[in-house]
Amino acid sequence: MDLDAATFIDEIAARLLDHVQAKDRPGRLSPSASLASMRRTLDLGLPLEGFGTDSVLDDLDTYLANSVKTNRPEFMNPLWGGLSLPALAGEIIAAATNNSMYTYELSPVATLIEQTLIKRMNELVGFSDGFGTFTTGGSNGNMLGMLCAREKHLPGSTKTGFDGRNMAVFVSAEAHYSVLMSSNVIGIGHQNIIKVACDEHGRMRPDRLMEELEFARQEGLVPLCIVATAGTTVRGAFDPIDELADIAHREGLWLHVDAAWGGACVFSTTHASLMAGVEKADSVCWDAHKMMSVPLMCSVFLIKEPEVLRRLCDHVSVAHYLFHSEAALDDLGRYSLQCARRNDALKLWIEWRVRGDAGWATMVDQHMADADHLQASINEHPSLEMMSERMWTNVCFRYTNPEAEDLNKLNAEIRHRLIQEGSFMVSRSNIGEDVILRMVLVNQNVTRSSLKRFLDRVVHHGDEICRGLPAEA
Repeated sequence: MDLDAATFIDEIAARLLDHVQAKDRPGRLSPSASLASMRRTLDLGLPLEGFGTDSVLDDLDTYLANSVKTNRPEFMNPLWGGLSLPALAGEIIAAATNNSMYTYELSPVATLIEQTLIKRMNELVGFSDGFGTFTTGGSNGNMLGMLCAREKHLPGSTKTGFDGRNMAVFVSAEAHYSVLMSSNVIGIGHQNIIKVACDEHGRMRPDRLMEELEFARQEGLVPLCIVATAGTTVRGAFDPIDELADIAHREGLWLHVDAAWGGACVFSTTHASLMAGVEKADSVCWDAHKMMSVPLMCSVFLIKEPEVLRRLCDHVSVAHYLFHSEAALDDLGRYSLQCARRNDALKLWIEWRVRGDAGWATMVDQHMADADHLQASINEHPSLEMMSERMWTNVCFRYTNPEAEDLNKLNAEIRHRLIQEGSFMVSRSNIGEDVILRMVLVNQNVTRSSLKRFLDRVVHHGDEICRGLPAEA
């Protein structure tokens, strides 16, 4: 028997409320069952005859019970986390209205909302006449930046084709792996991504960039663009955009800034200087689902010269069944590589209306203050040590003990035990040859109390391992 709409929605709402409130209740962060156990015990099969809406509630209960609780304060693993109720409301309504963003006709108010957001975000990075598009994430945004560099370098290449075997793109040695993915898509190949050496803090060195540019030209390569990173994945380092922009302009190269992680710094009067010079760039990608805590996915690509993006996406001209001349200036599909595209703007717009620019600034400053507090706690503890200077909210550290034979193996095991007991999720990363624990301040539900509990568990497991004790059951 199918449930009526009112009862069905009430039941779903009850589960949403329980999920939101569960962040403050004791319990595991991640499910205890192993992958093999889940495959063996969970009923995930697709039936020949449907079960009706009654089964939905049981299936959702199963899903919630076996999901990682990313809204809990113990979730500090990736560059996103937490849950904001206003943005959740936008996500729900966007799914319910089911608009697609390729034409104004299909998404009138959503189009205006997206245009408003893109205009404001362009203003924040200093692109007074810029435009852009919402994308599937920072990886897609980086690819768009490189495609626009290609179109700028070889106008019309979207139509005539492109032999990228002698083209080179220059990135930080600690840049996100999506640049390699993009090199595959745009046709230049992984081997033509030139990784420029970083300083001791993980920032691209402008002097080494100049050396790499000269060497590439000597080898017969044609420099295409520079990709600067504003907030690297592991250390949270910000490349010196101002200096890199001067080099790009002098050498006639496109400068794309991957600000997927660090873009929100522009709200803070204290920390906006981390992206000094971004207004000199040609394009920027910025993920609102990271520091701004909007649900996945919510990412924007910004460009100083909108016409370059328009030329890149000119394939829409053949879609006479979708695009008509009367809406030529407002159909967002004309600036996107996607056709059907969900409304990711509503949740960001709702959240922005609640917070305002000042609220975003307060959020950034609070996360930075909490990261400062965590770093101070690590520095004060005899068994903990910072492994990199901090610029953003990434905190890279490790447990240390003079009696430990292998600190890399020790810290990997600490992280494993944290996951196994379901207490905290934090990333295991590498800085050089060193295995480190990397946590990030991005989840708005993290508190200083939860940070203390986190360090206590790290030290607890480290001490147990050094004493040769097995993990707790």
